Amino acid sequence: MGMAKYDRLLYILNLLRSRRNLNAETLAAECGVTERTIYRDIVALSEANIPIYYDRGYKYASGNFLPPLNFDIDEYITLKTALESSPLYHGGHSRKIIKSIKTKIEACLSPAVKEKKTIAPKTTSVEVKATHAGNINEKFYADVEDGIRRHRVINLTYNSIESGVMEREVEPYFLIFIERAFYFVGYCYRRNDLRTFRIDRIIDVKITEKTFEPRRDIDPAEYFQNSWGVFSGRPVDVEVILSGKAARVVSMSRHHRSEKVIPMPDGRVRYEVTVSGIEEICRWLIGFGGDAVIVKPLSLILEIKQRAGDILANYTQ
Repeated sequence: MGMAKYDRLLYILNLLRSRRNLNAETLAAECGVTERTIYRDIVALSEANIPIYYDRGYKYASGNFLPPLNFDIDEYITLKTALESSPLYHGGHSRKIIKSIKTKIEACLSPAVKEKKTIAPKTTSVEVKATHAGNINEKFYADVEDGIRRHRVINLTYNSIESGVMEREVEPYFLIFIERAFYFVGYCYRRNDLRTFRIDRIIDVKITEKTFEPRRDIDPAEYFQNSWGVFSGRPVDVEVILSGKAARVVSMSRHHRSEKVIPMPDGRVRYEVTVSGIEEICRWLIGFGGDAVIVKPLSLILEIKQRAGDILANYTQ
């Protein structure tokens, strides 16, 4: 769906202020409309006494439309990098919004900053890796967001790793980018519990007329407090003795907010942490091989033994 006419006219004005030699084809692609619509928009702007003229592309004749922003070149580059580094920049709907924000910012830069940005070197780059970001259905994302905003129950067809394709009725609560993908948390009527759903595993979603009263005890900042990644569940106290490379890894960087890294006299470390469930930390510890020895809980010891046995069986003749 294209943007509303008023928003599009303002967007075109900002584009003309920030770029040169824009033709109808380029403007149509930027706005998601036909060239015929762009011609009508140019006429509408001209009839509103907006000084637009054509000289190897459409141009805006006045510098008095928007006041310049008091950014210096470092502030502008930092803001631009932050916007382009956001995982939202990879999604259809949000990408359009961020591009619109960037255009408005560039239209309001002072002449000095506009000149400097053309020759400023790109010193910082941030890449947030996302798994299958290009496969996110823009409509599904927007429908989930709309359900959250309007407190509407959604009918979800979801492909779960554990249970396969299922129909669910869900109260959606919040969206979050975590562990390289977008998820939303909602109360699932089928499970009678809170669940985390990955956006790119949605097969179909429909907003119903059924409303719900938001549960006040669900806070995005606290929901994943003990999670190793995206899993939630009963808190589990984990204790591991790490040696070699594993000991150096945990000593040199932080992996969880609740962790304690306790050096031992022989160079090993005792690693203590409280996590929600053992699934994700189990996968992490397996990567250390023999450098990790689980002390507790017993459930994690048994799970590691089972998985190690399954791996060994694949290579036993």
